[in-house]
Amino acid sequence: MLAGLSVDYVVRLEQGRAARPSERVVESLARVLQLSDLERDQFYLAAGLAAPLPSAVPVHVPASVQRLLARLPDVAVSVYSATWTLLTVNAAWSALLGPMKEERNLIVQVFTGTAPPVLWDDAHAEHFERALVSDLRAVSVRFPEDQSVARLIEQLHSISDRFSRLWAERPVVDHRADVKSFLHPVVGAITVDCDVFTVVGTDLRIVTYTAAPGTEDATKFDLVRAIGSGDPLDTSNRT
Repeated sequence: MLAGLSVDYVVRLEQGRAARPSERVVESLARVLQLSDLERDQFYLAAGLAAPLPSAVPVHVPASVQRLLARLPDVAVSVYSATWTLLTVNAAWSALLGPMKEERNLIVQVFTGTAPPVLWDDAHAEHFERALVSDLRAVSVRFPEDQSVARLIEQLHSISDRFSRLWAERPVVDHRADVKSFLHPVVGAITVDCDVFTVVGTDLRIVTYTAAPGTEDATKFDLVRAIGSGDPLDTSNRT
C-alpha cells in the first residue's frame, strides 16, 4: 500500500508469476522497505535491472529521511528529487494537497497548470517558475549523463512555450522561504509557511508547510489533518 502497488501484484512478484517489474516499481519498493544504498543496488539487480549509476539524479529516500516524515505529523512534508519529481509525502501533506498525482514532476505540473492551486500574484508565480527552470538547468549541468533529465527537458519544451522562453533566458534564481495560500475544498484558503531543505549528499529536497501557531490558519490546518486526504485540491480554481 505504501509503495502504491496492489497486494495481488506484490504476491505475483514474490511467486515469480509477474513480468519483470519496472524501475518505478523497484524504486517504490526499495523506498518503503527502507533499504540502504547497497541493499537497493542488490534489489535492482535481483529484479533484472541495472543499479542506479552515480551519474544519475538520486531518487532513493534514506530511511532516516522517511523516519523524519513519520515523526512530524503536524507538518506537511514532501521529498523531491533534484529534478523536482515527488518521491514521497507524509499524511499531513496528502491531507493538505490531496493524493499524489500520476504526474509527479512539479515542473511539468506548473507549466501545464495541473499543480496544486496557489493563491498568489503574478510576480510570485513568475519567480517560482523561474526558480524551477533555474534548478532544472543546474541539474542538467550537474548530471549531464542522466538521460531522464534530458527527456524531462525535451518533454517540457514540447508542452510549454512559456518554459521554452524561460529556458532560453537562462535564469539564475534561488528558492527562498515563502508564504503560500492554498485553496482547500473544505476549509477554503489556508496560508502556510513553505521552507525547502536539502539533504546533504543526496541532492534530495525536503519541502515543509507549517501554519503559525494560534492563527486561524493553524486551526484550519488542524481540521485539514483531522479530515485526511479525501479529495485532492480543485485545480480548476488555480490562480
